[in-house]
Amino acid sequence: EVRLVESGGGLVQPGGSLRLSCTASGFTFSAYGMSWLRQAPGKGPEWISDIGTDGGRANYAESVKDRFTITRDNAKNTVDLQMNNLKPEDTALYICARGGRITYVGNSRGQGTQVNVSS
Repeated sequence: EVRLVESGGGLVQPGGSLRLSCTASGFTFSAYGMSWLRQAPGKGPEWISDIGTDGGRANYAESVKDRFTITRDNAKNTVDLQMNNLKPEDTALYICARGGRITYVGNSRGQGTQVNVSS
């Protein structure tokens, strides 16, 4: 059974940082690109970043570029999202998904971890 479990969310002030982590199981993690999505209240899911199978390629949505960094550890089956200079508009449920920017659609995803950015 494919499982993706996110952690690390919480409440942070504007300008602060958080590091999210996703732990994968039930499939050959190193064979898949991985993505982070987010879903703000009342909106559909937004793809924000993906990373290639060996971690050598990463892509970002313009809304998070230069503030967020995605990394992965294939030995630990984890994919992380370092989020810096957080803004109130970053408030959302952050979801880890199997697959890259195109291939995550219809693929497995976790339940998400909530991030709230507020003073």
